[in-house]
Amino acid sequence: MIGMPRFGVALAVALVVAIFSASPALAQMPSPFAGWQNDSGIMLRGLGGPVSDWHVVVGGGAVAVPEYVGSKHYEVLPAPVIDVRYKDLVFLTTGEGLGVNLLRGENYRAGVALGYDLGRSQHDDSALKGTGSIPPAPVVRAFGEFYILPFVVKADVQQAVGGVDGLTGDLGVYAPVVGNEKLVVFIGPAVTLADGRYMQHYFGIGTTQAVPNSRFPPYRAHGGFTNAKFGIAATYRFTDNWLLDGDLAYERLLASAADSPIAETKNQVGASLTLDYEF
Repeated sequence: MIGMPRFGVALAVALVVAIFSASPALAQMPSPFAGWQNDSGIMLRGLGGPVSDWHVVVGGGAVAVPEYVGSKHYEVLPAPVIDVRYKDLVFLTTGEGLGVNLLRGENYRAGVALGYDLGRSQHDDSALKGTGSIPPAPVVRAFGEFYILPFVVKADVQQAVGGVDGLTGDLGVYAPVVGNEKLVVFIGPAVTLADGRYMQHYFGIGTTQAVPNSRFPPYRAHGGFTNAKFGIAATYRFTDNWLLDGDLAYERLLASAADSPIAETKNQVGASLTLDYEF
């Protein structure tokens, strides 16, 4: 395992650049994947015995997601995987961003992290023409997670700094349904809430947007429930180091999100598959 401090610092710097310039992966918001799928099983690592100071996983694959939230069209994108954790204290991952566990114990952890919102371009899909683009923006996140076997409960509150400039909250619960030396499978639901600013940016149509694009009448999206999700996360271990990770997700848009004229469908899915190497 990695042990040289200078190597760790250099690795962290390189990974910051890689994560925030990487192609979109399932972890970044918004996406049909449940928030707990970003780091499923992390809370349960200690159950297998002592863990080393450093935990490093790198890899990549592909992810299939809607072209935008509510789109009936899909696209396949690269899905890089970078997951570096040190002493259950700090982490840098494509799933959770750059963060620190301020509180931690055998069955809980809580902290803060920095991630990003991908935003949305009105040129991504003809259905978005005239709605205006939402630029990408950093997201500050506070999180808490605990487990009462066999369930793991995870809650997140996320504030975008610029871009959509809105506040969202996620609550998810998952549990292992298969667990052995070769294969681990987790399943569980999640729900997302958002404030009015977030909802209006992603699902609303302002008066000035409605004028040049007569297909969309003015629409005011209100804060509240945004979606309900259900996810499946599986890891198959070929060897002590090589892993195959797969995720499936179903998302149902709710309330103002489901009623938005931008939403072509209320039901969306996502899928990802990556081949990873654990040091």
